[in-house]
Amino acid sequence: MATVAMPSAEIVFDTLFAYQRSGALKAAIDLELFTAIDNGDTTVPALAKRSGASERGVRILCDYLTTLGLLNKSNSEYRLTPEAAAFLSQRSPAYLGTTAKFLLKPELKQNFDVLTDAVRRGGVTASGDNTVAEDNPVWVEFARSMGPMMVPAAHAIAGLVAGSGPLKVLDIAAGHGLFGITIAQRNPQAQIVAVDWPNVLTVASENARAAGVHDRHHKLGGDAFKVEFPNDLDVALVTNFLHHFDPPTCTAFLTKIHRALKPGGRVAVLEFVPNPDRVSPPIPARFSLTMLANTPAGDAYTLTELTQQLEGAGFRNISTHTLPMPQLVVVGEK
Repeated sequence: MATVAMPSAEIVFDTLFAYQRSGALKAAIDLELFTAIDNGDTTVPALAKRSGASERGVRILCDYLTTLGLLNKSNSEYRLTPEAAAFLSQRSPAYLGTTAKFLLKPELKQNFDVLTDAVRRGGVTASGDNTVAEDNPVWVEFARSMGPMMVPAAHAIAGLVAGSGPLKVLDIAAGHGLFGITIAQRNPQAQIVAVDWPNVLTVASENARAAGVHDRHHKLGGDAFKVEFPNDLDVALVTNFLHHFDPPTCTAFLTKIHRALKPGGRVAVLEFVPNPDRVSPPIPARFSLTMLANTPAGDAYTLTELTQQLEGAGFRNISTHTLPMPQLVVVGEK
């Protein structure tokens, strides 16, 4: 009788221990180990001295990071992998280390400790720990930490809609403000109206001043569903926003935007967009679980679903644009 090979349980244990991976990465970012290695401190004694940590701790952490593919080890020296050099060394213009401050916030992680309840309910309760609760302070950390991750998308969107000549842009849920700011940098006649909670807009204003466009960057504080939008807009930016809400709410909100745009005006939507099978590509497909754990009714929408929302709001000539990151830009015209 043929022996049936027992499947490996590796994927089960890797998943159960996944919290160790994020914990190790955060520790290395906190200790600036990737930057230290990039600067030439490649041995345990040198790294321990630079970081102020114990040699035992540094050795174990660096060996663990090597098993993850974030470091390479030869004899007793460590080197950065291409991914670590590009995204985890502060010497890189694409440094993403700041994103750990938001993505690993206890307020977000704790919702996954009670994910079973969210699955049973179909989301978090409106009064629970949900990220769309009114004036949630978590978005201040988002604005301060997540900007670097959005730079490629900001430049891509600016390339699509910045144009030349006078342009009035509404930057909805502006956060760090980089989407509107990048357009203002591209087009010296663009005026940006940034909408977000007042405490979050403080961060956007700081970034606008640092970018030298603060005289054309205007604040509109409050709930984007309730504040009155200007009615002479050329462009509206809806970036990483729709996934927090159910489809009827998204369509109603896009209808509000449609009313505020001039004839021929455009809306640019940035989203994680899974394929119709909803299990690929992995990152957009997995994003639905993030919304299940953190919002009452949010989801990652397929392109067909986003198109239905946009067309339901009155938009036409829908076009899709890929990015060098796992998101899509969807543009609609009034």
